[in-house]
Amino acid sequence: MDAPAVLLTDLELDALTELVNLGVSNAANSLRDLVREEVVLSVPNVVVVTREQALANLSERDAKRLVAVRQDFDGDIRGRALLIFPEAKSMELVRGIIGSDLSAEDIMELEQEALAETGNVMLNSCLGTIANQFERSLRISLPEVIYGEGDEFFGSKSGGNANDRVVFMFINFAIRQRDIQGYIAMLLDLPSLATLKSLLAALIERTAGVPIIAPPHDV
Repeated sequence: MDAPAVLLTDLELDALTELVNLGVSNAANSLRDLVREEVVLSVPNVVVVTREQALANLSERDAKRLVAVRQDFDGDIRGRALLIFPEAKSMELVRGIIGSDLSAEDIMELEQEALAETGNVMLNSCLGTIANQFERSLRISLPEVIYGEGDEFFGSKSGGNANDRVVFMFINFAIRQRDIQGYIAMLLDLPSLATLKSLLAALIERTAGVPIIAPPHDV
């Protein structure tokens, strides 16, 4: 029998979206220091879906071949965070980070390092911001760059439980005028999702009337 669903209210989802926006804003500042160029990041949508729905979200928008930066996290909430791009777009991101002056061969050699650094900045900013707002701490693993299809990230090949939920975030990158769409995803088991729900409810109560303000982003 399937485990009972854990649903976020609209208010809780709005609070989570504001936290993600704040984390992405912090990431944009860190990436700007890294590339010495203006970096614009946006989070147009945050949803909580099943693994199957996460797979469908990817397949509707992108080719099957994907590249992701993966980091596991543990604490009051435990799970796995992924920064995901279509493999064809990953080189555009790398060129945006390290510039276009290098040869294609040099860029390929630096690809994994550049992707890992970008993922580390993005995922740590988002996870760290959420943990700080909850007044909790998280242990976050080192970044790992992986290649594959959506099923290897969310489906039967990825392990975990079919009842796990995915906090799925659509995001746009603009680095050196390159427009690159990617995704941040957090895989949570149901106990962790229930903990997230209670922490969001506590945050809303604690900050009632005091909005969690993130700088505006282009959407």
